[in-house]
Amino acid sequence: MDEEQFKAASRDMTEYITNYITNIRDRRVLPEVEPGYLRPLLPDHAPDTPDEWSDVMADIERVIMPGVTHWHSPQFHAYYPTANTYPSILADMLSDAIGCIGFTWISSPACTELEVVMMDWLGELLGLPQQFLASSGGKGGGVIQGTASEASLVALLAAKTKMVNKLKEKKPDLLKDTITSKLIAYASDQAHSSVERAGLLAGVKMRQVVSNDEFAMRGPALRHAIQQDLKLGLIPFFEVLTMATSVCSFDNLRELGEVTQEFDLWLHVDAAYAGAAMVCEEYRYLMDGVELAQSFNFNPHKWLLVTFDCSAMWVKNANDLVDAFNVDPLYLKHDKQGLAPDYRHWQIPLGRRFRSLKLWFVMRLYGKQGFQAHIRKQIGLAHQFEDYVKADQRFELILPVTLGLVCFRLKKNNEVNEALLKNINSDGVMHLVPSKIRGTFFLRFCVCSELTETYDIEKSWQEVLKQTQRVLQQN
Repeated sequence: MDEEQFKAASRDMTEYITNYITNIRDRRVLPEVEPGYLRPLLPDHAPDTPDEWSDVMADIERVIMPGVTHWHSPQFHAYYPTANTYPSILADMLSDAIGCIGFTWISSPACTELEVVMMDWLGELLGLPQQFLASSGGKGGGVIQGTASEASLVALLAAKTKMVNKLKEKKPDLLKDTITSKLIAYASDQAHSSVERAGLLAGVKMRQVVSNDEFAMRGPALRHAIQQDLKLGLIPFFEVLTMATSVCSFDNLRELGEVTQEFDLWLHVDAAYAGAAMVCEEYRYLMDGVELAQSFNFNPHKWLLVTFDCSAMWVKNANDLVDAFNVDPLYLKHDKQGLAPDYRHWQIPLGRRFRSLKLWFVMRLYGKQGFQAHIRKQIGLAHQFEDYVKADQRFELILPVTLGLVCFRLKKNNEVNEALLKNINSDGVMHLVPSKIRGTFFLRFCVCSELTETYDIEKSWQEVLKQTQRVLQQN
């Protein structure tokens, strides 16, 4: 493809993307294909000679779109949001064009330095304490990870290394394996499954602390668990606090922070979804006590209009990460080391894309007020759906709505609610996913798309009513 062909192809793809997003309401949310649908649509082998660009473009609709779940449809209400905006798409295009792999400062100085500044900008927007920001002049700072799951693992591994080194300093004869075998970390029984997986990957025990009737972990429960484990000769070292579980419940940050300080545990805050709401001052009460944490993470790629992947993580002491991940071969060294972060020491992979461009573009083109308007609008839409649920005596809420998630169910048994979900998803007008807590099956309705308006919420509710009528007639 020469320069002129590239220009023409770029225009084609840009136009296609714009039309796709503009007309996404016209597409069925869930595809109707079966596993294995795609292989028969493609040749058995890669082409010997180049295809035409026009053929590639035509095959997007023929091959790809029939199997796409349209996450950015205003009728997509599953999981939590994943952001998609024009500024972020354009930033990703530029990142791909530059194509740098920013593992050290010298490998692309702008890639590192823009990330340092953008993480400070973003931390200030959320109201994080100064000690988490590079601009404070201390040891803190931010880094862009791939996902919140990755951030939890990074924090856990750093905490593990810190505790092992601390104990070996006190008792040099202790074997590392002996210490590791006794380490134990904590999380709520409502924490994301990735937290348990982090424990498996790190090779440490992970204890689930029972949450209360509001599905939140409280300080006394954590203290009791730690005391029990100390009596067994275990070594508590790490706690993951969840801001917004699968039902959007919140662990008590101040209480848990005080307990982790009492027993000298690393406190990591997983605010993957809820963190974006902190741009609105009226929701910062949910973050009360964050100054007691050692690390904090949320996903701008969920609710803050930045495309995947972009997971923002801050630490009070970046040396804790460097001590855990520092491998410094000669070919990666440079004469400016120590003057700026080498982010390969702050993460699991070596390579990294120029993801801070997305933060820069989006923060500049929306601004604080644009973010606040977006978050407040979507929370308002969730309350609109909540009002519909509360007005229909056949339904009940699992918890009152705090942010953009509504957890609800018919006042029937689990089987009826499972049938309701199946009917909703089978028709393809909207897409929901379920959850199940303590034996209770329920439906999750999350406001996900930036394009969602009040009439989309009304349309979704009418679909719920339609499928409810069908299910109740069958049961």
